[in-house]
Amino acid sequence: MYEGFLPTTKREMDELGIEQFDYIYVSGDAYVDHPSFGAAIITRLVESLGFTVGFIAQPNWHSDKDFRRFGAPKYAFLVSSGNIDSMVAHYTSAKKKRSDDAYTAGGKAGKRPDRAVIVYCRKLRECYGDVPIVIGGLEASLRRFAHYDYWDDTVRPSILVDSGADLLMYGMGEHQTEELCTRLAAGESIHDIHDIRGTCYLTEPINTPLGAAQCPSFEQVSTNKVEYAKATKIQYDWQDEVYGKTIIQRHGKMMLVQNPPAFSLTTEELDHVYALPYTRMVHPSYEALGGVPGIEEVRFSVTHNRGCFGYCNFCSIALHQGRRVTVRSEESVLAEAERITKMPDFKGYIHDVGGPTANFRHPSCDKQLSKGLCMGKKCLAPTPCPALKADHTEYLALLRKIRRIKGVKRVFIRSGIRYDYLMQDKNDEFMKELIKYHVSGQLKVAPEHCSAVVLDKMGKPHIEAYKAFQKRFYEITKGMGKEQYLVPYLMSSHPGSTINEAIDLSVFLKENHMRPEQVQDFYPTPGTISTCMFYTELDPYTMEKVYVPKTPQEKAMQRALLQYFLPKNKEIVLAALKRAKRLDLIGAGPKCLVNDDSAHRNANNRASGRAPSHRGNDSRRGGRRDSSLMKKRKK
Repeated sequence: MYEGFLPTTKREMDELGIEQFDYIYVSGDAYVDHPSFGAAIITRLVESLGFTVGFIAQPNWHSDKDFRRFGAPKYAFLVSSGNIDSMVAHYTSAKKKRSDDAYTAGGKAGKRPDRAVIVYCRKLRECYGDVPIVIGGLEASLRRFAHYDYWDDTVRPSILVDSGADLLMYGMGEHQTEELCTRLAAGESIHDIHDIRGTCYLTEPINTPLGAAQCPSFEQVSTNKVEYAKATKIQYDWQDEVYGKTIIQRHGKMMLVQNPPAFSLTTEELDHVYALPYTRMVHPSYEALGGVPGIEEVRFSVTHNRGCFGYCNFCSIALHQGRRVTVRSEESVLAEAERITKMPDFKGYIHDVGGPTANFRHPSCDKQLSKGLCMGKKCLAPTPCPALKADHTEYLALLRKIRRIKGVKRVFIRSGIRYDYLMQDKNDEFMKELIKYHVSGQLKVAPEHCSAVVLDKMGKPHIEAYKAFQKRFYEITKGMGKEQYLVPYLMSSHPGSTINEAIDLSVFLKENHMRPEQVQDFYPTPGTISTCMFYTELDPYTMEKVYVPKTPQEKAMQRALLQYFLPKNKEIVLAALKRAKRLDLIGAGPKCLVNDDSAHRNANNRASGRAPSHRGNDSRRGGRRDSSLMKKRKK
């Protein structure tokens, strides 16, 4: 047996003298025993409760063999697609098949099925009949209600319906897992356990609990976009651990019931979870295949917080982790950093001390602890709430102590800084030390766009917040004699963005001498507010119409505009500017984005008496040219 890892083979099970596992975890990811992987946290927690756990990673779904490896568990199968949704793992925002998978040995694609949770559950049902099945993780969590599925371009029912599982755990899962394990061991039937916070179940409508917030039914939201938008608002409005309600949604003859969210883990509980005996390694069976790429960014990283009150509309964190920020104790974080320094391949660099947002170390205000976070409002956008408490004192003290640990050369922050929150802190001390000690040449930040129209639909602050931060960042950097740069994350084709907004962003980039190396197309992932806008073309909070770029041509134009300076994008940028009648941005002037060489060539031809070239109008050659361009867009 591999020292320290959970059993993954029948041979290891026999060597341990285990006749039947209490729980068997089935994962769409390769087996990585690191607390950045949800499967590792849940299985270690179950083990810490005194139960035996077998681990089946990336089973071959084309046969029964892997699913029958251990036989049936005593209590339940626990099923997850892995760290991310399996469809996101497999396909780009252009719906093209990815050639790699960061959560598979050797980075090899194709080791898990599309819609992994559904496929695994159905296979387990074929093999084991009515043995209890519990689903969790990101894929299950964000598909718990009827949801728009970008890849099918249709509304699918709750994943509980499609999978045939008995119970769904949404959110981070520790409280739900502990209560479920305890109650199953006490002899309760999974079919009677309908009151655990942070879980969903299906029941006959006659058993629907009273006082619930009711969403329009699956049948309604799948045929009526207004009803879908209404359902999204209800799901988000009551997703608070303090005042959150039970939410129900009818699916045919059954009622989907979502219990209120689980309570966030306390500092003591988080400390316990992160102190469990993780090996922090990829399972040794993958060594010959090149390891698992997904661990590289987190191998020497420390998570110090959970939750995010930033609440961006395109982000899944609010519906999964929640908006309330909770943190580990200083002692717990320092202890983990000490353990990292003892790892044999540690070179002195802590890659990250962060979480969903690195510089959140306490709730945004005191009120939310007793009354919850404000329904339908954001703490930072479009402008910071007057009640916001911006204070980096505790986080700064933590970073200073990590820097002093023997063997630590540098501590980086890579998981994202909310610059708008940082700018609300009247004390410059954190920003100065961030620049001096925790940036390696480049600091990644996420303004996402410059248009107020688009930023409002994103739930982000207006660009003035970024400009203020940018100005202060370069002032401090210059004052320290350092050469460091901001690397902005930008998003194209988000709902609300017309060609004109995309052009405005290109002009902003040129004026600020910014040339982004990477641009992210908006990706309509399950469950988010932005995905609701993409599907319905409505803002669920105002019910106003929202412009949504959907055609491959327009999305390619918006993406290319953000990298207008690349030669390969020249033709499509020209087409976009002409379509928007922004001829003022075509030419050789200092404010122009691209030059139209064909216009100059034809003008010269006319001046010399030669006939202008019409190659682009030739149906055959032009057709080939267009075809070639489309191929480039699809890549």
